[in-house]
Amino acid sequence: MRDAVDDFLDQWAARRSDLDLDAMGAVGRVLRLSRLVDAHLKEYFAQHGLETWEFDVLATLRRGGGPLTAKSLAESVMISSAALTHRVDRLVARGLVARESVPGDRRSLHITLTDAGRDLVDAAVEGHVQNQRKLLSALDGDDRAEFSRMLRTLLVSLGDTH
Repeated sequence: MRDAVDDFLDQWAARRSDLDLDAMGAVGRVLRLSRLVDAHLKEYFAQHGLETWEFDVLATLRRGGGPLTAKSLAESVMISSAALTHRVDRLVARGLVARESVPGDRRSLHITLTDAGRDLVDAAVEGHVQNQRKLLSALDGDDRAEFSRMLRTLLVSLGDTH
């Protein structure tokens, strides 16, 4: 079985047989997989009236179990504080999250889910889990576990530990 990356690698090998292309193949596949998964997730979340980033913020708040500071929320969803401010503004306008001052710290804000935000994320998350399982259905349980283990190893090696 061949994929599109095999064609790219064949072209490089024909022009530069001196290159070891294993890493290029692996990284190319990770990038293509990321794009394909992103497209499927976007399609799924659109069915719930959500953008992928909206689900990410709402799910982070939901699984956290309580209010999060803007700083910790930005770190968790891996965006800048400026980007988070813009996203929170949009979610506040939709009535999905609320901002609250942190007692004793006028510069910090807590971000919390509203009831509507909690209901929306709860409605979307079950199907999201099923959708992810479908996206990985070409792998059996042992292969999924090994794939996850290898990805974790790479993420940790690149500094993604928290």
